[in-house]
Amino acid sequence: MKAKDYGLSKQDIIEMSDEYLLDIGYHFPIVVEEAKDAVLIDANGEEYLDFYAGIAVNSVGNCNERVVNAIREQAGQVMHTSLYPYNTPQAMLAKLVCENTGMDRVFFQNSGTEANEAMIKMARKYGVEHYGPDHYEIVTAKRSFHGRTYASLTATGQPESAIRIGFDPALPGFRYADYNDLESFKAACTDNTVAIMVEPVQGEGGVYPADREFMQGLRKLCDERGMLLLLDEVQTGWCRCGETMAYMCYDIKPDAVSMAKALGGGLPLGAVAMTEECAKALNPGSHGCTFSGNPVCCAAGYAAVTELLERKLAQHAKEIGDYFMEKLRTLPHVKEVRGLGLLVGLEFDSIDAVRIKVKAMEKKLLITATSNRIIRMVPPLIITREDCDKAVEILKKAIQEIEKE
Repeated sequence: MKAKDYGLSKQDIIEMSDEYLLDIGYHFPIVVEEAKDAVLIDANGEEYLDFYAGIAVNSVGNCNERVVNAIREQAGQVMHTSLYPYNTPQAMLAKLVCENTGMDRVFFQNSGTEANEAMIKMARKYGVEHYGPDHYEIVTAKRSFHGRTYASLTATGQPESAIRIGFDPALPGFRYADYNDLESFKAACTDNTVAIMVEPVQGEGGVYPADREFMQGLRKLCDERGMLLLLDEVQTGWCRCGETMAYMCYDIKPDAVSMAKALGGGLPLGAVAMTEECAKALNPGSHGCTFSGNPVCCAAGYAAVTELLERKLAQHAKEIGDYFMEKLRTLPHVKEVRGLGLLVGLEFDSIDAVRIKVKAMEKKLLITATSNRIIRMVPPLIITREDCDKAVEILKKAIQEIEKE
């Protein structure tokens, strides 16, 4: 569907959206009508360099041919079945996920926040069944982001942010500790703690990668105390951070891991993968989802994950990410460049990151800001050094213009 096919202009679509959609934040004043690889094209035919990939979703590039063909083929065969019958795309994707994550079981959801809800439910039920009715506490990190549904929202360690304000009372059973501080996590755990849940890289929290010692320390702590280690890889998973899953960068294996974004290749698809022991907690009737294993989404996911693995995009993300971060460090007003692979954060000393985001958009580069000091970039994993050079040049010009204002 394109605006012109309905006799509408770009401005018509913007005004229609502003009138009827819930206003929950800033919109780029563009109407995307086409997309290919690392380029988005708006209704006026203007091309934008895509360095946010639908927020880490389009990792194999926009409208990847393999993914598009898989969607078209599956949509012409069966679009939805529910969980009652088996379907081929779901089975094939489940096998692919488990074989490449080292997990035993997987359950598909519609989104990352749902995947985290399922993981939290599993952990709490596991604790109650193994240790007793009060053994359901989960420790998460301050500055974390785990989603916007109720349990995942409470797990999000930002109690004073707009993400959580106004939604109290919070769900009981969550405690918070300082990220990258093993002693803080040890202190936050109680006799009723069943699990620790963290992101290998805090994305929404400002792009803070975990230290190796911290991640390995959490694994050891959980083993010593009989707790589960839960990793939220909704944003970091599937090659973005330089390995198939980010936890592989730390030489550890969690008891359960959530994923979404890149998993669906552009369609809404989340999942939680876990060990056989954890899977026993979610017995028949304890969890479900109408759209779980949707054939079209799973066909897209199978194509996307296969593409990521066959093209060795994890290694590419590591190499290009290192190159990109070095180039970013040459920009003025840069306080710190952080990241892992192609999950990149750029923190400024005094200049407003949101203004940089807007200026960059005006110069045909699309990025996001997590605060007024931090830019986050999660481009398609297919980007080139030339794309990085172009992005850095646009950012430099945006900063220079703001300096003159």
